[in-house]
Amino acid sequence: MVPFAPGGTTDLVARLVAAGLQERLGVTVVADNRPGAGATLGSEQVARSAPDGYTLVMSNIASHAIGPTLYGNRVRYDPVKDFAHAALVVTNPSVWVASPSSGIRTLADAAARARSPAGLDVATSGAGSSNHMMVVRMSQLVGKEMNHIPFRGAGPAMQAVIAGQVPMMSDSLPSAASHIRQGSVVAVGMASAARHPAFPDVPTFREQGFDLASDSWFGLSFPAGTPAGIVERLNRETRAFLANPDIRGRFAELGGTPGDLTAEGYTEFVQREVAVWAPLVQASGATAD
Repeated sequence: MVPFAPGGTTDLVARLVAAGLQERLGVTVVADNRPGAGATLGSEQVARSAPDGYTLVMSNIASHAIGPTLYGNRVRYDPVKDFAHAALVVTNPSVWVASPSSGIRTLADAAARARSPAGLDVATSGAGSSNHMMVVRMSQLVGKEMNHIPFRGAGPAMQAVIAGQVPMMSDSLPSAASHIRQGSVVAVGMASAARHPAFPDVPTFREQGFDLASDSWFGLSFPAGTPAGIVERLNRETRAFLANPDIRGRFAELGGTPGDLTAEGYTEFVQREVAVWAPLVQASGATAD
């Protein structure tokens, strides 16, 4: 289950992994897109599925660390207790890109536009995504609320930016990488601790005077109660797939870092992310409306 629309990082990662697991396991692996409510709709469907090893979700920072707090009682699953977390697949930074026609080339340009009477519209893959939180946090630093424009996935949001319908987008690097290289959008700032090796010419937020850094993450999770043997088998096969030099090169090209955690390690990782993001979301005052 891919809880975002086609064309974004979650979808891209899910399809790469599905193809690799299909080859390694010798069974058909289907990537099924079920977007909505910040990736919580598809995730809830998996949480309520039979724990037989045939259904899993591309769990991510939106569905498991941010959404449960942002959407409150509308999320009917516990991000830790209702899943058997199997494997961390990839982590990657966020990047802000602008339409070439917008005239925005730096974060200072974006801040100035945000402070203007017209304000600044910033697209994301949806409410509850880490990139939504980037818009909230950047607004706090700029001192003026930016207009968050949520889409049902990174693919539709990126197309709106390329067409000049929205001037900017906060996106995960893998789904933006090819568009940056093609020149269909302008990379304005990378939300990484240091310049990213795949895009050394793109300055970080901190280099431009904005103290922000944010990584997205994506993994594989079954419904709670899935037999431990199945969870461990998927962990082994996923880590073996991610260790392949060609796959590591593909992820590096996209700006992602492959994961290498045990199932227990990934569960602990999700627990830490929930503990970090829940208070940040609450303190931000952000809502899903």
